[in-house]
Amino acid sequence: MQRRDVLGILAAAAAAGVVPARAQVAEVKEGVLGRPDAPLTIIEYFSLTCPHCANFHRDTLPVLKERYIDTGKVRMLLRDFPLDRYALFAAVIAHCAGNDRYPAFVDVFFQTQQQWLSAPDPLAALKSLGQLGGLTMERMDACLADEKMIDAVLEMRLEGEQTYNVNSTPSFIIGGKLYAGNNSPEGFAQIIDPLLP
Repeated sequence: MQRRDVLGILAAAAAAGVVPARAQVAEVKEGVLGRPDAPLTIIEYFSLTCPHCANFHRDTLPVLKERYIDTGKVRMLLRDFPLDRYALFAAVIAHCAGNDRYPAFVDVFFQTQQQWLSAPDPLAALKSLGQLGGLTMERMDACLADEKMIDAVLEMRLEGEQTYNVNSTPSFIIGGKLYAGNNSPEGFAQIIDPLLP
C-alpha cells in the first residue's frame, strides 16, 4: 500500500465522521498468544475482512491453541495485513484497546465478521463492538484519526510483504517458511510437529 492509498483511507475516515483528536492513543504491536520461551514461533498475517482468516480463527486456531499454544510448544504472533479500509479501521480499533486486549478484539471481530461487514455502515458497527468491549467513542475516534497508528498498522503489512513475500491472507510463517492459506488442524500438525524438539 502506498502513501496515496493511506491518504485515501484517511479521507474516507474523515468522510465517515472520524474527528481528529489530541488524545494519547495506543501503541501498535503484534498480538501474542503463548509463552515467550516456546520452542516454535508461528507468525500469522491476516486481514480482519478476510473470510478465510475468520474461518481459521473460528475453526482451526482453537485446536492449535489447545494442542500447541496452551501447552507451551508454540507461540503465535498476530500481525495485521489489511486488504481494505474496513480491515484497516478494524485493526486500528483492536489496537486501540491496548496490547493485552488486542487478541480478544481480533477474535470478536472475526467471530462477528459477517454481521459488521454486511451492516449498512461497517465502521459504525465496528465502533459499537468497540463500545461493548469498553472503548469510548472518543478514544476510537482519536485512534482512527491518528496517522502514526494507521502508518504503524500499514508498516506491519509492508514488513510482511518485504520480509516474507506475503501477498494474501491468511499467511503463516512457520520455521521461517511461508505457508499461504488456511489449513486444517491436521495439516498444520504435519508442518508443526517435525519442527518441535
